[in-house]
Amino acid sequence: MSFRWVYSKPEQEESASVLEDQLGVPPVIARLLSLRDVNTFYDAKTFFRPDIDHLHDPFLMKDMDKASRRLASAVCNHEKVLVYGDYDVDGTTATASLLLFLKNFGLDATYYIPHRFKEGYGINPEGVKYASEIGASLIVSVDCGITAVKEARQARELGIDLIICDHHTVGDKLPECIAVLDPKRSDCNYPFDGLSGAGVGFKLIQATISKLGLGIDKSYEYLDLIAISIASDIVPIIDENRVLMRKGLELINEKPRPGIKALIDLVQKNNSAEKVTTSTIVFSIGPRINAAGRMGDAAVAVELMISDSEETAGRIASQLETINDKRRETDRRTMDEALAMLDSKFDMEELSSMVLHHPDWNLGVIGIVASRLVDTYYRPAIMLSTVEGKIKGSARSVKGFNIYDALKECEDLLEQFGGHEFAAGLTMEKENLAEFRKRINQIAFQKLQENDFKPELMIDSKMDLSHVDMKFWKLLSQFEPFGPGNLRPVFVSENVDIFGDPAIVGKGHLKMKIRQNGSGIFDAIGFNMHEFMPAVRKSKDCRVDVAYVIEENYWNNKRSLQLRLKDIHVAN
Repeated sequence: MSFRWVYSKPEQEESASVLEDQLGVPPVIARLLSLRDVNTFYDAKTFFRPDIDHLHDPFLMKDMDKASRRLASAVCNHEKVLVYGDYDVDGTTATASLLLFLKNFGLDATYYIPHRFKEGYGINPEGVKYASEIGASLIVSVDCGITAVKEARQARELGIDLIICDHHTVGDKLPECIAVLDPKRSDCNYPFDGLSGAGVGFKLIQATISKLGLGIDKSYEYLDLIAISIASDIVPIIDENRVLMRKGLELINEKPRPGIKALIDLVQKNNSAEKVTTSTIVFSIGPRINAAGRMGDAAVAVELMISDSEETAGRIASQLETINDKRRETDRRTMDEALAMLDSKFDMEELSSMVLHHPDWNLGVIGIVASRLVDTYYRPAIMLSTVEGKIKGSARSVKGFNIYDALKECEDLLEQFGGHEFAAGLTMEKENLAEFRKRINQIAFQKLQENDFKPELMIDSKMDLSHVDMKFWKLLSQFEPFGPGNLRPVFVSENVDIFGDPAIVGKGHLKMKIRQNGSGIFDAIGFNMHEFMPAVRKSKDCRVDVAYVIEENYWNNKRSLQLRLKDIHVAN
């Protein structure tokens, strides 16, 4: 699939030349800063040197004083506390960090993660009942609970206090409990609402440490887990998250806890010198942690992260690897079935959205497949399965179509739903499926314009390949950690020569060498870009324009710069 290239424009374009002079950096670097709303010398200093002192006061968050006072009381009185989490990476890292924090004080703390298939997302009556059965006097939820109105009432009736730490969209009514921590609350004045679920839990840890009269630095030992949650949950890596991510990555690279080290050893194998980055987490570490919850029981992921033994951690990591292999095979099979269904039962020219249902699809992987369908056809995709007589599933969307708002327009057909602009989950009765499919397609047809079905690739800057060297890379690498809000810069080089013979490597990856205007020769790889092979072969006698990001490649402990292709524009 080729993209429409859209060049980003800084809001204050004149600031780029000022930064170029003040910082003594190349024009491209100054432009990249300006695109990220870094317009002054002070902004640049804060951006390049995110410091732990830049974290916001946790007590600025609504209900934090009440929440931290109650948790500090539980610590002082050695109460039994149940940490109630979610089964994804954010939820399991949040659970692990809060659990480790409580256990460090000798508390009899335990955790509860609902089974994805048997119980579904969020606080449920079974979990609250479990807390009562084990004698817990306090439940602290992390990455869930903002809609648990009935369950909060159940906890009160059982004499159990409840603190909710969440970061999801707030509903019409808040649960009635000790405290509801969610920076997205309309009555919350916390300066940053982009925290992950684990990030909200971390702020509670900070505040509780303060209530206990201890040094705030005691909270920093959990930043490795917080960083994994930030990268995996696709929250914006700006403001406070940038600090948490940077410091968390430092901890992971310098002193990883046994569970994380075991995963790194699995991922890196022969490249032990490779630095763990946001990309390492997103594409390698996160999916392995997530695999447990996707295939059923996320407890194994929590056990890995709280393990204090390298031997135990190694054994659990190997178990997760086996689970992840099974998840990959399930992904592949489900994607093949979804593509076959689209080909045989639907006319893509008539569809503004894709709503696919198969009663036997694995609920844990259909969100991944929905994302791949969006990438393939660039229109909203909703993948549905049948669980205990109910139709449940995951929705993914494109720029310009708020899938949460679309589901809200179908609220009368749904038993429950939740999510945000680009991703959501839903449940409905079987008899509503046909009408739901029809209505979602109508909504998409009305709200999406013809151009919305053509994917965009945002370009940061044009650049001559002669400027790409290790000195430039050293400056560019200071923009890390990359992620939403600070994506890895995408460059375009025009009239590029293809050097030698392009090849297909691995599973459909395009590999070739390129140069421009007498520059050095660069290795370039385009993952899953095999469909470009005929075009680049034909264009060997002319030139192409390439869009790419710059990466440092590690192989056999050797470092080199590599261009990862995002798109190729071939003449004619």
